[in-house]
Amino acid sequence: MTESYILAIDQGTSGTKTVIFDSKGQIISKATEELKSYFPQAGFVEQDPIEIYKSVLDSVRLCLRKFSEDPSRNLENITTCGISNQRETFLLWDKEGSALCKAIVWQCKRSVEICDRLKGSDLENEVKKRTGLIIDPYFSGTKLIWLHENDERIRGAITKGNAYFGTIDSWLLFKLTGGRRYLTDYTNACRTLLFNIDDLRWDDCLLDSFKLKNLNLPEPKPSSFLYGESDFEGLFPDKVTISAMIGDSHAAAFGQGCSCSGMAKATMGTGSSILLNTGPTRIESEKGMVATICWSTSDRVDYALEGIIVTCGATVNWLRDRLGLFADSRETEQMALSVQNSNGVYLVPAFSGLGAPHWKMDARAAILGLTFGCDKNHVVRAALESIPYQIKDVIIAMEQDSGIKLAELRVDGGITANRFVMQFLADLLKTNVVNIGIEEASALGAAYLAGLGQGIFDDIDQLKSLNVGKKQFSPNPDTEQVHTSYEGWKKAVQKLL
Repeated sequence: MTESYILAIDQGTSGTKTVIFDSKGQIISKATEELKSYFPQAGFVEQDPIEIYKSVLDSVRLCLRKFSEDPSRNLENITTCGISNQRETFLLWDKEGSALCKAIVWQCKRSVEICDRLKGSDLENEVKKRTGLIIDPYFSGTKLIWLHENDERIRGAITKGNAYFGTIDSWLLFKLTGGRRYLTDYTNACRTLLFNIDDLRWDDCLLDSFKLKNLNLPEPKPSSFLYGESDFEGLFPDKVTISAMIGDSHAAAFGQGCSCSGMAKATMGTGSSILLNTGPTRIESEKGMVATICWSTSDRVDYALEGIIVTCGATVNWLRDRLGLFADSRETEQMALSVQNSNGVYLVPAFSGLGAPHWKMDARAAILGLTFGCDKNHVVRAALESIPYQIKDVIIAMEQDSGIKLAELRVDGGITANRFVMQFLADLLKTNVVNIGIEEASALGAAYLAGLGQGIFDDIDQLKSLNVGKKQFSPNPDTEQVHTSYEGWKKAVQKLL
């Protein structure tokens, strides 16, 4: 029987990664193309829409070249494509397909004043009720309002009905299909502040309140859906179906097997995104989380609670680059294990404020509990411990919001290589912490959803049998010291707040 392969494109903020998977979920080839961001003024972050599209084509081209190095492989056996993308980043284009602005990146803070204006108003409650989100520059909608208010050309195009809005998935689909397909998926739509996550449609009330009712919007569909087909501008001899689109964090959750209520994933990079699958029920958070759509198929929509941690791995980088406590981040594991405990030292990494569940963005970082008996190893250990502590804070809030007990935590990101952090996290959560062993979790999730749509995989249960190279950290029998230390963390955070 001929092997079927899946092309997965993970279009991220720093670059585009293309991965080809086989029907067992194994990586056959991969390639990455870097992508520039532009900073026209303080707080503004933009990318060039054409450069985004070009990075996709270049990444696919290189990945196919590597794939074809084995003469037994045939491009015709790559039967479908899934796309995951950086969330919240968006742009506008006209009916001819020409971009009306640069892509406004999720990191951009240009709409801070607009958010301040909306907070405390009746509209703030409506936004949370309808979208599950909070008013914050992180999400697309307030930056779109900024463009409408500050760019006369954009305002005119919207008023005349000649502005087409899209997150990066919609833009790529539009370009790859020669303008024939204008769609998005629920996970991307639900990060815009414009989408009703209960009704699964664009919210006319919010669009009218934001003065955006004449804006053209892509038709929302499930993550696993036949979105169109493309030959990627001649890179394939025949057109390949595009049968999945999904936001990158949601794709990572699906790729890691968060396919039922109580399963959660934590992406542990510079910051951290934690998603807890809440099943078919949308939970409205009272504890600083946001409600979101986790992933969807034609017959199923799973919701999630999400907690955003601002600073995780960035703390380790700060200790290395600014304080010079070590030369290589890999040294931190042994440094932490060289001392029995942190000796009462806590590092609260509020370098850019504290995210969920506190949302105290004017807080600043602090190291507490230092004595003459402390050395740099205690500080490093405190920094590493701050990562599990923050995740524990979010998980507690999620459990209180949802009434759902955490069943297992799946993790990805560079910090997962640190065994001290992983074991400490398992002990603190009193549950298994699992790393599926694939760095490309977002690409894998997009591939799985595409494969489901095209019949390469029978069902979600089959996916559970794949990726057998998992690393699991189970809690130790005696975790009393870890939990005593956590009580000290909570006191340290309260002092800071």
